[in-house]
Amino acid sequence: MKKILLVTMILFMLVLNACAEEKTTKSEDTLNWYSKLEEAEKEAVETGNPIFVHFTGSDWCKWCFKLREEVYEKQAFIDYAKDNLVLLKLDFPRRTYQAEEVKRYNRNLLNRYGIRGFPTVLLLDEKGNVIAKTGYQYGGPDAYVAHLEELLSKNRK
Repeated sequence: MKKILLVTMILFMLVLNACAEEKTTKSEDTLNWYSKLEEAEKEAVETGNPIFVHFTGSDWCKWCFKLREEVYEKQAFIDYAKDNLVLLKLDFPRRTYQAEEVKRYNRNLLNRYGIRGFPTVLLLDEKGNVIAKTGYQYGGPDAYVAHLEELLSKNRK
């Protein structure tokens, strides 16, 4: 009986893990997230759009999950981001493998910008200068887009 219960629990955990991975893949497939600031800066110069930097703990941070699920995976944000932002994701996972080079690169940017918690979102100009700093906001994608527009409009004045 204990063996059956153990096997059932393992199968249940595998199914849950597969569902979580599918959801993450869906979000990453929908939007083009850079992993290097230099690449994002190049596109920002070409498009004139600000760089949206998402510092995340993708496999452990509750508020990062909420931001991804409530904002990044919603069509209103996707449409806005495609036309108005250059996306950069810097990940700090705890359970997912990450190459040492990537860890060092991300940690350098974490230190450069003085990031102390997750999720943190920075809006940068094409040279990597901070325009604004934010994070998770209640209200879903429409409210988040309005929040970003407000932050960017302060810089435009």
